[in-house]
Amino acid sequence: MRLKVMTLNILMGGEERMPLLLALIARENPDVLVLQECLGWEDGERLSQVAASLNLPATEAHVRLGTARPRPSGRRFHVAVASRLPLRSARAHANAHFIGHCLLECELETGAGPLTLFAAHFDSHHETLRFVEARYLRSLLEPAAFGERAFLLAGDLNSLSRADPYPVDLADRVRRARVDKYGHPPRFDVVDDLEGFGWVDTLRLKPGSPQWVTARREREGEVIDFRTDFVFASPSLARRLIAANVVDVGTASDHQALTASFSDA
Repeated sequence: MRLKVMTLNILMGGEERMPLLLALIARENPDVLVLQECLGWEDGERLSQVAASLNLPATEAHVRLGTARPRPSGRRFHVAVASRLPLRSARAHANAHFIGHCLLECELETGAGPLTLFAAHFDSHHETLRFVEARYLRSLLEPAAFGERAFLLAGDLNSLSRADPYPVDLADRVRRARVDKYGHPPRFDVVDDLEGFGWVDTLRLKPGSPQWVTARREREGEVIDFRTDFVFASPSLARRLIAANVVDVGTASDHQALTASFSDA
């Protein structure tokens, strides 16, 4: 079957923007949806609304909430997955020694062999902490299986790719804007490490349009375009990639969505 994957940081639980988010999800109609910042979703109500927008039953066979560890504020930035493909299993990784929010590992049944999905929301504070998460993810993967089987990594990684067209004065601009999360100068360690292991950045492999920005930020009078949202595929799955696209979400969130579509196996 063809497969469309979408990831979106919904911003602080969605709040009063849920009607916009649900309309966006229904319009894009992904087969696999990954959402970050699902604050306050523990009661299952908003996860059920997401399932309904995709005409899915709100059962563990199709929707899961990855419970994030609490941040110092007490907030839990959960990760959610909704999938047309049956979810054979799901495991939330939220060890405070390795994980900033949550890494939700799901096994999906495709009818042509399993697909392993890692739904991610990496730490928002420092590249060194995110690098620990990238290395933890690496520890979950056996290289030979990764080279042969279908794996996906989708989510807000709060990291930058050196392959994106950042301006030559990016370091000066982030310093003036007092944006510290990427480092001074900005670092690319996480994406470099992921690609070094073999993950393929779908938006860079087959962009469906010139759009690449998923997080435009204005700080201290500086407007800076970033991409921190990614859909990575293992090499065998990347060979089936049709295209990846940034989706304008309007006022539904402060991030744009990212989709990647794959052909039949």
